[in-house]
Amino acid sequence: MSEEEWRRLDPRTLVADAAVLCGVAAGAALPATAALSGDRPLWQAVAWVLAGAVLLVLAGTAADWVRLRRTRYRVDPEQVGLHTGLLLLKRRSLARERIRSVDLTANPLQRVLGLVKVRIGTGEHTGGESTLALELVTRAEGERLRQELLIRAETPEEPGDDSLLAVLDPRWIRYAPVSFLAPALGGAAAGAVLQVSEWFGARGKVIDWTEDRFRDVSPTWIVLDLLLLATAVGAVGALGVWVETWWNYRLEREPGGTLRVRRGLFTARSVTLEERRLRGIELVEPLGVRLFGAARVDAVATGLAQDDDDKHGDLKNLLPAVPRERADRVAAQVLREPEPPTGAPLAAHPRAARARRLRRALWGALGPAAVLALLGLFLTPVLLYVAAGCALVLTPVAVLLALDAYRGLGHGVSGAYLVTRSGTVRRTTVALQRSGVIGWTVRQSFFQRRAGVLTVTATTAAGAGGYDVYDTGESQGLVFAAEAVPGLLAPFLEPADTPADTSADTSADTPVQQPAHTPEARPTER
Repeated sequence: MSEEEWRRLDPRTLVADAAVLCGVAAGAALPATAALSGDRPLWQAVAWVLAGAVLLVLAGTAADWVRLRRTRYRVDPEQVGLHTGLLLLKRRSLARERIRSVDLTANPLQRVLGLVKVRIGTGEHTGGESTLALELVTRAEGERLRQELLIRAETPEEPGDDSLLAVLDPRWIRYAPVSFLAPALGGAAAGAVLQVSEWFGARGKVIDWTEDRFRDVSPTWIVLDLLLLATAVGAVGALGVWVETWWNYRLEREPGGTLRVRRGLFTARSVTLEERRLRGIELVEPLGVRLFGAARVDAVATGLAQDDDDKHGDLKNLLPAVPRERADRVAAQVLREPEPPTGAPLAAHPRAARARRLRRALWGALGPAAVLALLGLFLTPVLLYVAAGCALVLTPVAVLLALDAYRGLGHGVSGAYLVTRSGTVRRTTVALQRSGVIGWTVRQSFFQRRAGVLTVTATTAAGAGGYDVYDTGESQGLVFAAEAVPGLLAPFLEPADTPADTSADTSADTPVQQPAHTPEARPTER
């Protein structure tokens, strides 16, 4: 290869990075000025802060200019190479046949300048060594790299196949405030207010002002009012995060057998996934979203390892929280199935699984109450009332969640996919290609042995690496694993003389699918 084939990053990178440094300097200027003005005149504090800001911007821009001059990349028929560094020269390359993703990201300033960050990854869980990052190149160059590096032999499209699988519906935003992000943002907002007030030495005034507002209010109502305020602030924040993350969303099937997700209002994001790397679909239903009849769709695929410095969302997200029927339909389109495997009827689990969840829920609710009651006997009677309140409030909630968790348990086979469902606070339904299962793990704890249940895990090279079928009947789980992937578990099973396990709770919401004329299976002594 000749030296002329090496390419450099776009010079406008200097403008983008200098603007970021200016923002950092401006953000640090306020608390720095407040700290310095305590023992010197204000004009001197401002002068020192301004000099420090200018020095930061100039030094950062100079370092970035050196990086820009010392960074080169090229794409040849066999690999992608990247050379960078001044004192420590780094030369890295990725084999083209191992490249699984080329993601394009651009924040608002980069979009104005027509630049994008290109992340080229192999999907291996080896940290930064599996990824090359080009910061920054033109938008046209980034698109060229994406198409060139992910090009595959053209695959014929099925008749009537629509390349546009899903597009943003603004009505989906109604599910943002009921996600787990809302309370987290509310707590973060309260912490931010206290931190900023600390910078200016006004934390005491903020606390005193809050106490004045609630001087004549009972402690119970103070707690409730603060929780409602934090929830309202968090809901507004969740709406803003949703708009920034999912605006301009499109899910498309491109020629050559790839799926492309584009989204983002200010920070644009483009993620490409090869369909031949797709092993299934995961339907995610957090509790708040599920109560409103919605679900999110994630991909179960190989080559979607995510680096720690990826701050723009999860690569596996294919669809935000949408009505469950729409989520099932998109899942079927992604998998090229006429009917969604995630909507197939599933077999219920034994009553012993329900008893296990109820026991765990009662321990979780009554355990803290018992500790508080014990402390109340030795310290103060007030703790006895707190313990009673916790028991009265937490016990019904825990029981309801345990029963819901049991109703959510299920497993089955739908065509080319095995399906497993579990969870209550975060319920997931996974449809995994049976051909993608490379092994089974059978686990049975001491308490599971006493209850006559076990957990089987389908091992795969995609997604989380393994998907569990919790607390099935002993023969029920083994027969399911043997039939879902014929021949894989059969050498480790032997027929038993006892009849098939019929302890499944047939009163559950989902029907029980017991294999017809299948003898009970049990592990061999291997």
